[in-house]
Amino acid sequence: MQNIYEQIDANKRRSFWVITLFIAFVSAFGYFFSYIYGYDWSFMFAAILISGVGSWVSYYNSDSIALSLSGAHPASHKTHPIYFNIVQNLSGVAGIPAPKIYVIDSPALNAFATGRDPQHGTICVTQGLLDSMTRTELEGVIAHELSHIRNYDTRLMTIVAILVGSIAMILNWSWRLSWGRGRSRDNNEGGGNAIIMIIGLVFIILSPIIAQLIQLTISRRREFFADASSAMITKQPSGLISALKKIAAGENIQLASANTATAHLYIDDPMTVESHGSWLTKLFSTHPPIADRIRALEGQG
Repeated sequence: MQNIYEQIDANKRRSFWVITLFIAFVSAFGYFFSYIYGYDWSFMFAAILISGVGSWVSYYNSDSIALSLSGAHPASHKTHPIYFNIVQNLSGVAGIPAPKIYVIDSPALNAFATGRDPQHGTICVTQGLLDSMTRTELEGVIAHELSHIRNYDTRLMTIVAILVGSIAMILNWSWRLSWGRGRSRDNNEGGGNAIIMIIGLVFIILSPIIAQLIQLTISRRREFFADASSAMITKQPSGLISALKKIAAGENIQLASANTATAHLYIDDPMTVESHGSWLTKLFSTHPPIADRIRALEGQG
């Protein structure tokens, strides 16, 4: 397993390459449509503009977008003193600035962290989590999220969340534009436009699958690493173990604000119910099974 510093360096490199590949993909997509439509460079210019703006937004504003999508609101020492004090204390142990804290008004048991670096970190938990956890259990969850911030997991995961959504939007926009232009060109190009329609349809069908696979590759291993880091920060693996058991028991309580674009940010996949989901659903979960995570933590006790 990588140490903390190797993990941080790796996440910084991956964040750079994710943005680079996103720009390359969108630019290539724009060139493809420009070529198809007789070098109509408006497609290319639009693709470059979208990729540039999408990359800038994902880097500097992905945290606020994720919080907005989750329906979170700020918390403080006055409104949530225990939550506030735990974050302050454990941030010092983790060696990072204390992140801002937010709460989602939901009975579901979940939490996530976001932010491009430790200086701009944010932790968000559900009210259900705060109501259900003991202090030791809550410390385990908070330390897990602090680990994501310290290791720069949050930069990588939130960038991916925004860019994956951008790709889906671009594909949908291209499909609609192609359909509109295609109908006016059918008489001149015969079956050529039908081929374009088929290619576009394939992209539309495959894009959510590809997005999910991207999220899987960056999420599962990081959860094990953050669990281990939480145990090191709190010196009590039992806290996170007990918290994960409660989270697993409460998976039937749906988090209404959750969506597939941000599911990989949470401590537990809010889109999958482990105990009742099919094997295919579990296969495409953004997180490893909680039972496996508990076994790994128990090996550190």
